[in-house]
Amino acid sequence: MRRFHSIGGYVSASCVALALGGFLAGAANANDRLIEMAKNPENYVMPGLDYTADNYSEMDQINTGNVKDLRVAWTFSTGLLNGHEGTPLVVDGVMYVNSSFPNNVYALDLKNPGKIKWQYKPKQDPAARAVACCDLVNRGLAYWPTDDASKTPNLILSNQLDGHVVALNADTGEMYWKVENSDIKVGSTLTVAPYVVKDMVIVGSSGAELGVRGYATAYNVKTGEQVWRRYATGPDAEIGIGDDFNKDNPQYGQKGLGLATWEGDAWKIGGGTNWGWYAYDPSLDLIYYGSGNPSPWNETMRPGDNKWTMTIMARNADDGMLKWGYQKTPHDEWDYAGVNVMMLSDQKIDGKDLKLVTHPDRNGIIYTLNRVNGDLVRADFLDDTVNVWTHVDMKTGIPVRNPEYGTRMDHKGKDICPSAMGYHDQAHDSYDPERGLFYLAINHICMDWEPFMLPYRAGQFFVGATLSMYPGPKGDRANYLGLGQVKAYSAPEGKYKWSVMERFAAWGGTLATKGGVMFYPTLDGYFKARNSDTGELLWKFKMPSGGIGYPMTYEHDGTQYVAVYYGVGGWPGVGLVFDLQDPTAGLGAVGAFRNLQNWTQQGGGLLVFSLDGKGPYSEDVNLDEYSTEIITDGT
Repeated sequence: MRRFHSIGGYVSASCVALALGGFLAGAANANDRLIEMAKNPENYVMPGLDYTADNYSEMDQINTGNVKDLRVAWTFSTGLLNGHEGTPLVVDGVMYVNSSFPNNVYALDLKNPGKIKWQYKPKQDPAARAVACCDLVNRGLAYWPTDDASKTPNLILSNQLDGHVVALNADTGEMYWKVENSDIKVGSTLTVAPYVVKDMVIVGSSGAELGVRGYATAYNVKTGEQVWRRYATGPDAEIGIGDDFNKDNPQYGQKGLGLATWEGDAWKIGGGTNWGWYAYDPSLDLIYYGSGNPSPWNETMRPGDNKWTMTIMARNADDGMLKWGYQKTPHDEWDYAGVNVMMLSDQKIDGKDLKLVTHPDRNGIIYTLNRVNGDLVRADFLDDTVNVWTHVDMKTGIPVRNPEYGTRMDHKGKDICPSAMGYHDQAHDSYDPERGLFYLAINHICMDWEPFMLPYRAGQFFVGATLSMYPGPKGDRANYLGLGQVKAYSAPEGKYKWSVMERFAAWGGTLATKGGVMFYPTLDGYFKARNSDTGELLWKFKMPSGGIGYPMTYEHDGTQYVAVYYGVGGWPGVGLVFDLQDPTAGLGAVGAFRNLQNWTQQGGGLLVFSLDGKGPYSEDVNLDEYSTEIITDGT
């Protein structure tokens, strides 16, 4: 079903006079315009800042010497209680804010952010709430810049929980087109941030916990028409597998495995949804993302490697065909959904200059691959307490299981590390190219796992396991504290420069800056700044609610600002959000985060910081005043 709403006129995207760093300046597609805009510190145009998804800012106005002077410049409340993931966008002096369900979108003029420029409040099918896996979150927006030859305006793209994708006129907020991407009747929802590549918007899928067969779809950003759709399971043609797939690494598997590694028709309800993050290399024309867990969680019900779930995908942007695919967890039996952030970098490893993609996975391993052909370059444990694997076979790419921590039927697996939440989940991390360090917001959670059999019913949860979660060995298991870590990782060395424990988890992610400061929020409601080189805590602020979004930074009128959403929720916050008490509820999250309520409560919004709180209202106290005239008695 598709409805189109035509709008006359458009607002031209600004053109920043900066070099494109090797990309063709004359090309007409959105890639070059977005690349150019992302280099301007006044913009933050896509998740992760630019196509490398490294969330690294060249700004250094805020640095290790003055970060202690950060103060709140202004705030914005969304008025919603559910978890607020993702981060806002900033384009040409306007900030675009997204919310949890019902996925409202707000445009704020940064010259006067106290007045809402426009707002879009969709009326969604409330049934979507009942089939959302882990809170009613939304991971952000996308921006498509117009060109002088187009009749299409600048667009804001937004995904809605009820499965619809909408394109909004970025200047007015009017709906330009709307398309149904997912069917909530079978449990398929949308929580992923849309992603603009060329003149397409890439949209993932959610719902593996309800037996949804995962797919990624490209839509023509000007019309909403489908360009391609590719699945994670099933026939090669539907997955996008051709003759040259994995030609440089045939050991990863090639043709026919989307059917052969499943029993019967189990692939039709086999999971592999992708609700995480994307990256894109324009020079290779490849989109990188991860497919998620197979369904059901109970591994006994789906013999085989279950390809191509749990896979790092490298797809051609134009047609969605797979160039290569590396399955990190064959026949997953712990819900190690592999949708986490993909960060692109060019580094020298073992004397070779390589184009890399780095991916911290739920399964407790941080992977670095050659993003050109999929060669496995590094596979290091996220923490030395990982016990489900003994090591990764670097020739085959297969992690070697420790059978003691399996999840077979008629057996309760105990002290499995990591838990189903993984040692990393949806956090959007960052990479500092000057320091060569990745800043990772990770979990430190283990579990007990007891499987059970269940039938598939469309639109109902299809899990088949009861979980109990608790802190990992380095945490305080008696008091259910010490559930998170933050680490600085060097891929060339395969080592961690520094690490620090957190009370709960830095669920949202990190921001790295040239000023030598990295930022992140925590579930217990702190926004923190640490020295990028040493990990020393330099500054923190207690937010109104826990943070599960990731930080961003931008410049406006010569001032650098740092912004972050607050609003506890997501998977770790489901107990708070839905007032659950059973420790195994929320797929095990309620027990693990039983003490979260002692540090934070619900409430969603945005905090914006600057040095000494400098902002539009501190500079002009009369800005946006209704009247400056003061009337006194007798006058």
